[in-house]
Amino acid sequence: MLSPFWSSDEFDERAHQLYNEGQYEEAVELLRQGLTMYPDAVELHVGLGYARLAREEFAWAGRAFAAALALEPNHEDALAGLGEIHLKLGRAAAGMACFERVLALGFDEDLDIVLQMGRALFREGYLEQAHRFFSIARRSHDDSAEAAACTGYAAHRLSREKEALHWLRRALEIDSAHAEARIYLGNLLYDRGAYEEALAEFDQTEPDDHWDELGIWRLIELKKTVYRLPDDDPELKPWLVRLADLAGEDNATETMLAELEASGPGGTARDPSQLELFGTLLTELQEMRKTSRPAEVHRVLFADGTACTGTFDEIVLAMRDGDATLSSLPVGEFLTHAAHRGMEQTGFYIPSTDPESFVRASADAGLLKIVR
Repeated sequence: MLSPFWSSDEFDERAHQLYNEGQYEEAVELLRQGLTMYPDAVELHVGLGYARLAREEFAWAGRAFAAALALEPNHEDALAGLGEIHLKLGRAAAGMACFERVLALGFDEDLDIVLQMGRALFREGYLEQAHRFFSIARRSHDDSAEAAACTGYAAHRLSREKEALHWLRRALEIDSAHAEARIYLGNLLYDRGAYEEALAEFDQTEPDDHWDELGIWRLIELKKTVYRLPDDDPELKPWLVRLADLAGEDNATETMLAELEASGPGGTARDPSQLELFGTLLTELQEMRKTSRPAEVHRVLFADGTACTGTFDEIVLAMRDGDATLSSLPVGEFLTHAAHRGMEQTGFYIPSTDPESFVRASADAGLLKIVR
């Protein structure tokens, strides 16, 4: 309950609590009330900026940060927030100028704000700049697992795999409980074909550590292959339940997931001794989720001038069948080999998780052109 005797600090503290609880609308309303009583309270303007930013109200957030800077031109949090707004609106130079100003003011050793700026750059795709800020944070705080892990994430997105492996492992040396870094490392090892090493990393995670289906599907496949687990093994149950949770499905679909994972798209039984790549599993999951809507048809042009029309699945099948060296492979293995080859040719990261991501990333890398 609001009190007419609250100080600006009390408004700020309560708004922080609401923000941390994800109650952004309530935080905005509280901060606006606080500013009617304390219009020159810089922290309230800054807090309002970040609450607006969380609600993706970028113009209003920018006004709040600008109001804070009018009162205190060198306020580091306001500068960092305004810089992120500039990035969101495509004004990269202005955003970087704000971030560089924060560093110039002597906050290059402030771990939280440097990581914040690095993450903002990373989210908007400015990977080289993000890598630089993560490196600044790491050099000032060599005991920070988060700084090491973020450096690894950026290095991987920049196709610097050896560097990514180094910093992810360093993050886990500092903090063995850093689940996000461990899952990322497991996926990276899986993509390199180091399946037993990947399983060793995944095995050290819990289902609730995963917020993406990719690592869980891979862990299930590896457990079944390496440990020879049957489809109904109790060890797999919590992972299938977590998959259902992430998919937004009722837990009653657990049995369906297990049956789906144990059979091919056509209902044929899997060879339990064969290690199938994740692309196959993800394709099957997508098949389960399909609605009655017809699949979209696209047309792509290849570098040699030939064209192909069809769904993304059909386009990938045509690409595989037209590749003399890979035409005999299952689709999942073709995607993995073709993605690695494309990354070596172009330096762009190309995912092998599903046909659509593969085709779109190949277009971004210049290997083909999506006409429609």
